[in-house]
Amino acid sequence: MKVTVDEDKCCGAGQCVLIAPEVFDQREDDGVVILLEPEPGADQHVLVREAAAVCPAAAIEVSEEA
Repeated sequence: MKVTVDEDKCCGAGQCVLIAPEVFDQREDDGVVILLEPEPGADQHVLVREAAAVCPAAAIEVSEEA
């Protein structure tokens, strides 16, 4: 799994951080997403998919690796 984020789309809702804090964080000044782990371990895949699904700005993209 590879994860990318579009900081320009991010609205700072923070749902990703609540769901997968080992993969996502937020900037202090404006709340924009920070990607901590672009290739999360298998134990994080379900949480990352959920974070991408609930992102109100659709700023998280998940691509599955073969």
